[in-house]
Amino acid sequence: MAPQRFHEQFDHIQRSMPDVPLAMGPDDDAHLLYEKGVVLARSGEEARAVEDAVRAHFTETRGLLPDHVRRDGPERGRGGVTRIRVGDPAGGEDTVPHALSALRAAEDRHGRRLVSRNHVVHIAVNACPGDEPVPIARSGSPNPAAAGTAHDPRTAVRVLVVDTGLVSDHRAYPLLAHTSGDTQATETDDGGVLRQYVGHGTFIAGILAAVAPNTDITVRGSLNDAGAVLECEFGSKLFEAVEQDGWPDVISLSAGSPAAGLHGLLGLEAFMRELRAHRTLLVAAAGNNGSDVPFWPAAYAAMPEYADSVLSVGALRSDGEGPACFSNHGRWVRVYAPGERLTSALTGFADPVPYLYQHSTYDDCRFGFDYSCTCRYPRHTGVLSEDRESTGSKPDQVMFDGLAQWSGTSFATPVAAGLVAALMTADRERDPRRAGRRLLARATDRTDVRGVRMPALRPPTWRPVPVQAPALPA
Repeated sequence: MAPQRFHEQFDHIQRSMPDVPLAMGPDDDAHLLYEKGVVLARSGEEARAVEDAVRAHFTETRGLLPDHVRRDGPERGRGGVTRIRVGDPAGGEDTVPHALSALRAAEDRHGRRLVSRNHVVHIAVNACPGDEPVPIARSGSPNPAAAGTAHDPRTAVRVLVVDTGLVSDHRAYPLLAHTSGDTQATETDDGGVLRQYVGHGTFIAGILAAVAPNTDITVRGSLNDAGAVLECEFGSKLFEAVEQDGWPDVISLSAGSPAAGLHGLLGLEAFMRELRAHRTLLVAAAGNNGSDVPFWPAAYAAMPEYADSVLSVGALRSDGEGPACFSNHGRWVRVYAPGERLTSALTGFADPVPYLYQHSTYDDCRFGFDYSCTCRYPRHTGVLSEDRESTGSKPDQVMFDGLAQWSGTSFATPVAAGLVAALMTADRERDPRRAGRRLLARATDRTDVRGVRMPALRPPTWRPVPVQAPALPA
């Protein structure tokens, strides 16, 4: 069986943040990444109180010098949080768990959470997409296919995609002719090979435009760097994205971080409060960890104060008959939409570009499912796989010249966001949150997710891809 993608991707993300020491855990199964030696607190009096409490604890019990514990600012920022250094990562020991434990008594006295890890927020993934893209011939067609409505700039629904930037030739793809936003800074490496995650935001925009052609889509490249950003920066990046062109009708966000409990992320508190004050609907991916651990910000949908402003989306498998193996699940996931083997634009239609697979496929489904899922098919060997050198196998290379097939809750999310936008156009509805409620109320289809019947959104232009039974051993 191929090595765990989580560990492969940890190294990839660490290389993209060379000055940030990262840690995994506390449980690998939670697929949690965070900054070593640093905790987050709300800026202001709470940050100072946390610093004093941690300093006293570590000075008395662990012999750390006082200057190891300090606020690393900014004290005031749009994200509303302050980084507090609780130890020296160069010392090799991760002091974050000790700091969190030391503050439990203080939190009990205050009656609220005061501190958290500085999580790595990443593309809604198992720290990588549900699978990697597969080339589709130029003669192929998108799936979901383009709906029949035309684009009308006077009535178009405004949708913001916060993701990686657009590929430079995206306008060559007809459905993205009127899409705007940030372009990907660097698309290929020195050898001309497509970088990992390039095309992720373009693929999402293509799905949105197919499901809801009467949309003005803006893509912001807030996650251009390996699809990952520290939690302390994420809130500010979201503020920057929405304020460049004003708050949109719908935000399609295929990124987040797992975190146990129903508290949310400290680094998102300020943004989520601001979201509630607007009419914008946040449609967020549930994540691809095959887990019920809440994935934020999607899990805000389970909190009563955010139930009207957040729609969390899990992924259906390619035949639409059940959840995809990788899809997160739980009471905090509101709806499921097709998310396995969708077809959209990865590049424009200019020049073909090579891509080396990063991850090897598995001999068996890594989540224990028994259908022919994207864990196993199509077979390929990746650059990051630990067993590649020992087996002497070379990474597989493919060529992309336009369309691709890709899987993940990353892509179920724009399906749901597009259906909200399409309903707004069909009903002449100007309130996206009312449209979201109406969409769920009209969703008569259901799918069984671990014994629970859940709403399923299957766009009329989406074509199921038959799931083949797994081959029996010879």
